[in-house]
This record gives sequence, C-alpha cells and structure tokens, in this order.
Amino acid sequence: MIHQLTTDAIALLKNLIETPSFSSEEDQTAQLIEQWFKKYNIDYKRTVNNIWAINKHFDASKPTLLLNSHHDTVKPNTAYTKDPFKAIVENGKLFGLGSNDAGGCLVSLIATFTYFYGQQNLNYNLVVVASAEEESSGPNGLNSMLKVIPKVDVAIVGEPTLMQLAIAEKGLVVFDAKVKGTPSHAAHPNDDNAIYNCISVLQWFKDFKFEKSSTALGDVKLTVSQIKAGKQHNAVPVEVDLVVDVRVNDCYTNAEIVDILQKESPCHSIIPRSLRLNSSSIPKEHALVQAGIKLGRETYGSPTLSDQAVLTCPSLKLGPGDSTRSHSADEFIYINEIEEGIALYVQLLKEIL
Repeated sequence: MIHQLTTDAIALLKNLIETPSFSSEEDQTAQLIEQWFKKYNIDYKRTVNNIWAINKHFDASKPTLLLNSHHDTVKPNTAYTKDPFKAIVENGKLFGLGSNDAGGCLVSLIATFTYFYGQQNLNYNLVVVASAEEESSGPNGLNSMLKVIPKVDVAIVGEPTLMQLAIAEKGLVVFDAKVKGTPSHAAHPNDDNAIYNCISVLQWFKDFKFEKSSTALGDVKLTVSQIKAGKQHNAVPVEVDLVVDVRVNDCYTNAEIVDILQKESPCHSIIPRSLRLNSSSIPKEHALVQAGIKLGRETYGSPTLSDQAVLTCPSLKLGPGDSTRSHSADEFIYINEIEEGIALYVQLLKEIL
C-alpha cells in the first residue's frame, strides 16, 4: 500500500506545482486535494480553502494527533530559470514552485493519513488539515481551523526539515517604530534632524541583547529590516519609520518582548503588529519525539516560522525537503526525499499508534 500511496503522492505534488496557489488564492489546489480524498473514499470536509478529515474510527475518548501542512505558495522570484509552474524532473529532482515548501511535506502527510485512515484501535485519533494562507499568516488558514476540527493534543507540522526533528520553533513579533525630530528646510541648521536621530537608535538596536538564551533556539534575534523617511530633497522630515523584526525564543512570550522594547527602546513609539505568532515546542521526552530518536532522527531548534505558531498544543516540525531551498529560485525536492519521508512518517506513527 505504501508503494501505491507514494506513487500517487508524487503525482499529486506534480499537479499541485502546475496549479498556481498563492496565499488566499488556493481554490484550485484545494480541488486537487479533494480529488485525492474522493479517490480513497475518505470522508472529508472543506472550510474555505482548507481540506480536512478525521480517521474513520474516531474515538472522542482518545487524544488527537494533528497532521498539518499547507498548499499555498509565495510568488516566484525573478531569478527562476525554469518555469515555476511546470513540474520538471531532472536527475532525481522535482522542480517547481512549492515543491519543497511545502508540497512534498503535504502530500507525504496526506499519504500517511490515508495509510492509517481505516485502522481500528489506534492509541490516537488522527486529523489531517491541508491548510491555506500559511505563507501570509492569513485569517483563513490553520488558525481559523482550530475551532472547526476536534481538539488537538499534539501535532506534526509538515515543513522541510530533512526529516530531522525540529522540537522548537522561534516566534515572531513585527514592530512599527518611529523616530521623531523637527522638520525644516534642508538649507537651514537643524540640531534635531529625525534622520540623524536615527543613528543612535539604530546603534541601540544593533547592540541590544535580550538576556535569556534558549537551549533549543538560542538567543532572541532582533533585526531592523526596513527604514523609510522623507519625500523631497530639500525638506527634513518630521519622523523616520522603522520596521523591527524580532524572532522570539521559548524563554519569552511575545507580550514580554513587547513590554521590554516599549520600556527600553529609544524610539518615540514602537508598536507590535500582532502577538499571535508565538514560539512553539514539544518536550524532548514526548513519545512522538522519542519515537523519532529511536528511528535515528536528530533534534534541533528551528529559526523559521510555520503554522506551529498558531497552535497551543505541543507540536513537532518534521518533513522531507530542505528549508534552505524554500522561496529560492528553481525550487526543488528530491523524489527520494518524498519516498523516504512517507516511509518515515509511517514508521514514526506506528511507534505511537
């Protein structure tokens, strides 16, 4: 059965690649995923562009394991040399937009769910969600599904990790900050130039360190990622706008990060856009992690954000492919990574189910 599921999963991924599915525009890829569930006679539901299902012998008295990955993509960058919407296989590589992030993970998890769908007397219920709007952290993604699907006790989030165990993931808070000064004509003296005032502010951000470091995730990473000021050459602006990107480890809540920066930063104002993308983790002692270690997998902390950020339960990031290929030109995944991914997902779940 695994061989047939793997063949079908690779075929589904090729179809997904050739069907544009930018965030909030995933209608057609949702239809492709629906076709899979129809083919395998799986009772599924669709909520906006999220496709989900529970195992055939769902038992509300048992804990529930979520299998999740997304079918939306970013837009292709201009450095592509291959057609991003054509599934091209060369030298064992499957090229195409979304192949690595996170199509390979998605089809592998769908195949794994299908493998266990009809089995009886499982230790966990299974719920699979092929989610939308992950890349944009949109309102109709996995976050919107948590009140729709059964209560989740633990999750596997499919993102490319080379099938190693990402047992923690950094959260994200983006801030809009302002540095103010006195507006003036550029020809006249001005000791309160907002742009010059930025020099010390930028140095403060460059030098600032959060005290707590995480064993799994290291330090909190703070980066000034955007700066904007002025509209004409002969006018000194009244303010400079900064965007500050903060990747939060598991020693802090997002609210604590906000409190620290609002108290200590030298900006006139610094306002968070959202607090909902928190860091996430799963104890190394959890049965799911221990099962992966038993299968020769290594644990690590991931610096990149995923749909784990919207979950409140313990969650493990795990999937075929390599995160460094995500959002790159001529994105690809190895065919054998999908084959190995499905086999390993099935082995992993057999250890706990």
